[in-house]
Amino acid sequence: MQPNDADWRIAARNAIDKASVGPRAEHKGRVEEISDGVAMISGLRDVRLDEVLRFAGGQVGFARVLDPDLIGCVLLDGTTTIEAGDAVFGTGEIVQVPVGEALLGRVVDPLGRPLDDKGELSTTEKLPIERPAPAIIDRDLVTEPVQTGLVVVDTLFALGRGQRELIVGDHSTGKTTLAIDAIIAQRESDMICIYVAVGQKTSSVRRAIDALQSEGAFDRCIVLVAGSASAPGLQWIAPYAGMTMAEYFRDKGQHALVVIDDLSKHAATHREIALLTRQSPGREAYPGDVFYIHARLLERAAKLSKELGGGSLTALPVAETDAGNLSAYIPTNLISITDGQIVLDATLFHQGQKPAVDIGLSVSRVGGKTQARLLRDAAGTLRLDYAQFLELEVFTRFGGMPEGRVKQQLKRGARIREILKQPQHTPFRLADTVALMLAVQAGLLDPLSVDAVANFRARLPEILNKNAAKCVQAIAQTGKLDDDARALLMTAMNDLISSLSDTATKAAPPHVKAEDKKEANPMKNAPHGRSDKQEETS
Repeated sequence: MQPNDADWRIAARNAIDKASVGPRAEHKGRVEEISDGVAMISGLRDVRLDEVLRFAGGQVGFARVLDPDLIGCVLLDGTTTIEAGDAVFGTGEIVQVPVGEALLGRVVDPLGRPLDDKGELSTTEKLPIERPAPAIIDRDLVTEPVQTGLVVVDTLFALGRGQRELIVGDHSTGKTTLAIDAIIAQRESDMICIYVAVGQKTSSVRRAIDALQSEGAFDRCIVLVAGSASAPGLQWIAPYAGMTMAEYFRDKGQHALVVIDDLSKHAATHREIALLTRQSPGREAYPGDVFYIHARLLERAAKLSKELGGGSLTALPVAETDAGNLSAYIPTNLISITDGQIVLDATLFHQGQKPAVDIGLSVSRVGGKTQARLLRDAAGTLRLDYAQFLELEVFTRFGGMPEGRVKQQLKRGARIREILKQPQHTPFRLADTVALMLAVQAGLLDPLSVDAVANFRARLPEILNKNAAKCVQAIAQTGKLDDDARALLMTAMNDLISSLSDTATKAAPPHVKAEDKKEANPMKNAPHGRSDKQEETS
């Protein structure tokens, strides 16, 4: 007998001695029906709601409907290998997802499985996707601003940390771009960003990831993808998984921003699952709990009290409308749940007003409570002035030369409209936005043509970095601007305007003044804010 044989025999005997002998209880059922990502299962009487079920072939799902005789199980994997009669086992666990810093800079699916080429996740900590929202007593006031880098949002519909702001609009009106720009703007802040893609095309998700990697701080972002080709179960749990990942950072006293793109597709997935599991349909065939599933999801966004660390979770859900119908079932539900909405208008979008924000329908119910004090003072009556301009513009379409005061309002309004435009993926710093507002309120842009205003907006950040770097730094660090710094800021902008005016004068024909180059007929503007350049080319 060889010595290694003796060692093997001893090890085998020890293993046999440690083995438990006797009956073992196991929760086992069988598949009665299987179709379209939903399995109807019998024999599992002790299963809990949302409990993970494991199939004999290794696939998993979660219990969504608990009837006396059958359990509706939504599958989280492919269904091609599951057949009626297959064994199903209860696990006693609720659906969980991995959380932690290891997810930063990664692209994962709703179960935390990597979708990039960076290897397996190094985290072992998991949390359930369904968690109770913070109680009222555990919350604090929403007072800290979230700078989105978008002039039209930061000046007119300011967001706060812990707020839930809905982004709503028709198909292809810039909803995803607005949300991605808000994430990119956090590259200079301390916020962790989670982008949740629900039911989106692969090409759309790829563009969003490329934008975040090239323009944003991707090492502080998590991208969670449940594309249109994913199983309905993965699409259903995706928003909840994203919230859980964000709550990990919020509960540690950090700040997180979650973008859910979009909840209209999530509601459609919920309706699909409900119909397949034979739940009673209601309005537009949605089940009766469609409001509740989104309410309990978005209520998890909050600003925690100082006793709990003072962390915050800000939510930017996205919803799609059909032909601008905000009174449809799902948009109405989401508007009533959230703390305001940013409405994107298809007409404005096609006229070149991007972001195509409709200032009449958009609102932030927190707004001025969170807006940076310096920006609020600089903006002044901007929203009122712009709203009056849009109304006057409609009336001047019917002919007649307006009087001097009205003509000046039209001139100022056209310049406000121009500075509210912004190219995608180019967020403005707080100092840039404040400088724009000071220029508008001081009337510095009035002598410029509309084209020159666009050039002013584009060159402003570079000029401020060159001639007023101390002002930019002071605004970023303290949020304040003393008289000397304000004077320096105005001087830098006046120099920029002078250079633009000189350029316009040289380029204009001798008989046309630079300031009249685009103002010959103010009545040519369209009612929805069409720019002068677009009107001429139409």
